[in-house]
Amino acid sequence: TCNSTVTVQDNVAPVALCKNITIQLSSSGSATIVAADIDNGSNDACGVALLSASKTSFNCSNVGANTVMLTVTDNNGNTSTCNSTVTVQDNVAPVAVCKNITVQLNSSGTASITASQVDDGSADACGITMSVSPSSFTCANVGSNTVVLTVTDSNGNTATCSSTVTVQDNVAPVATCKNITIQLDATGNASIVAGDINNGSSDACGIALLSASKTSFNCSNVGANTVTLTVTDNNGNTSTCNSTVTVQDNVAPVALCKNITIQL
Repeated sequence: TCNSTVTVQDNVAPVALCKNITIQLSSSGSATIVAADIDNGSNDACGVALLSASKTSFNCSNVGANTVMLTVTDNNGNTSTCNSTVTVQDNVAPVAVCKNITVQLNSSGTASITASQVDDGSADACGITMSVSPSSFTCANVGSNTVVLTVTDSNGNTATCSSTVTVQDNVAPVATCKNITIQLDATGNASIVAGDINNGSSDACGIALLSASKTSFNCSNVGANTVTLTVTDNNGNTSTCNSTVTVQDNVAPVALCKNITIQL
């Protein structure tokens, strides 16, 4: 007899089998996999020692299809690879947070807002854009208005919230006066209305009321009289201007005679 050493080698690579998978990003904008997630039954007669993936962590920048390589190592160090498509999806809606605001109409009776004015910290791990509707206001909107803030993330998911936009009109009207001359009547009286001394007073939201500080005149007022015109708009703002009302008495007296007899 004699002895021989028979060295047995395993040079047969394992069979690497991959499968495609779809994963979802979390609210933090991240997702992870392990190699086994993309393994589809890789095998070797002598057993598989290790599965490893070329990429296991994903974020917002990876949304879509990603090629990941699976490396299969058998118990004797032989390796094989295959490729898997890992589709990353972002189906997490952004967080929409609103706040209430107050805006002022300008002298033309309009006001506008941007989405950022009613935003109170809306966010999404993958980034956002915002829009608000309605964003323009007129005199007809004075008071409380409900607007909707729409928050859209970079992958098309949306969320909304509501805000109250209080529209105020604090712009005083433009008061414009004119001077007038009036005549006393035969009874020694004359009167005017506020519109008689108005010279086109205006306000973007409309004039509600014109009032004059003095509207009745008599013999004691003959000559120049200062009269104040108060202009009130539809939202309670006021302005004033002064007009000179000149009162004239052009009515002749009534002359009445009687016959008499006198003695020398």
